[in-house]
Amino acid sequence: MPRAPAALLQTVDDSGLPDRYTRTPDVTRRTLERALSTAIDSIDENLDEFNDQFPGPSSEGLVYSATDNTDGWTTSFWTGLCWLAYEVTGERRFRDAAQAQLATFERRLDCGEVTTHDLGFLYTLSAIAGYRLTEIEQYRSAALTAADLLVERFWDAPGLIQAWGDHASPEDSWERGRMIVDSMMNLPLLFWASEVTGDSMYASIAERHARTNAQYIVRSDGSTFHTFKCDVETGAPLGGETAQGYDADSCWSRGQTWAIYGYALAADYADEGAYAQLSAKLANYYLSHVEADHVPRWDFDAPADQSYRDTSAAAIAACGLDELAHRLPLADTRARGYENAAIATLGSLGEQYSTDRSESNGLLTQGAYDPTDGDYDECCIWGDYFYVEGLVRATEHWSRYW
Repeated sequence: MPRAPAALLQTVDDSGLPDRYTRTPDVTRRTLERALSTAIDSIDENLDEFNDQFPGPSSEGLVYSATDNTDGWTTSFWTGLCWLAYEVTGERRFRDAAQAQLATFERRLDCGEVTTHDLGFLYTLSAIAGYRLTEIEQYRSAALTAADLLVERFWDAPGLIQAWGDHASPEDSWERGRMIVDSMMNLPLLFWASEVTGDSMYASIAERHARTNAQYIVRSDGSTFHTFKCDVETGAPLGGETAQGYDADSCWSRGQTWAIYGYALAADYADEGAYAQLSAKLANYYLSHVEADHVPRWDFDAPADQSYRDTSAAAIAACGLDELAHRLPLADTRARGYENAAIATLGSLGEQYSTDRSESNGLLTQGAYDPTDGDYDECCIWGDYFYVEGLVRATEHWSRYW
């Protein structure tokens, strides 16, 4: 069995929150409000092009092409942007756009697209967000169907949700028992399913995966592997690898931010303070290695000739750090530091990394989807989503979708 959260924390070193985040950043609320308004204007301008289609995962020349909602893990980030714009403005056209897109997510379930753990990404920002905002029963039903499909990917012996491949197919045996750090952001789908059904099975699986992830993907220094495999029959650890980081032993910055945010969310759902403390240790590692302008390199250990930035990781970090600040005890003085880091990050993204709307239909430049495949220095749709979520967190009274 995986170790209990409090026990596993003893194995993680903690270098502490960097001193620069104890100071209030020079970023005004008005600056963030203007950035949010600009972002919503950009979403509005793209509603017609991306109605029942979606921006691709990353741009080409800072311009997204349209894609259908048939595969991949990123389509819901556009739907999430539409829901955010609807909440901020109250304008019906944003809600109508999101609801038009939801029909494609329902069709996707009917077509059997289940060979991925990314059901959490796909249905949290589409169906769960839609149900929270409209109380339309079919959105609840779609999200619960997705949760059931995610449960099917759970391996009991190691206590993990398999990330990639058909878990039941011998042809995908190479992926059998592989979890990835991104999965921490898919667990809210299961926690939510327990909340709305009263069935604790979903949350129990989410917690078991969170503990296994903490045991094997989180390293002793507070950095993370991208992927880790376990034997599905015995539960024995088989070792860590990477798919999008520099190498197996490096720290891929976007993966680090998935873990920061994911454990802060798990701390709330599970009412488990040890998860918040683990999120803080992960955050301290991240903040100790991020660049001076609060935007990380795509991999903290990549060589100098591959020091591409990843604004999408910074945007995720801004949201995760804000969530973490709210999950720590009131007496924990670090909470203010994490809030400062979130605001400083949003300020830097808006000032230094915003696109020119006359040349781009995205929001942030220098996103790095996968530099190992030559995909960097572009817009990334999840980076755009988390940037706007971060701005909404900083300027609005908002109840999260996750």
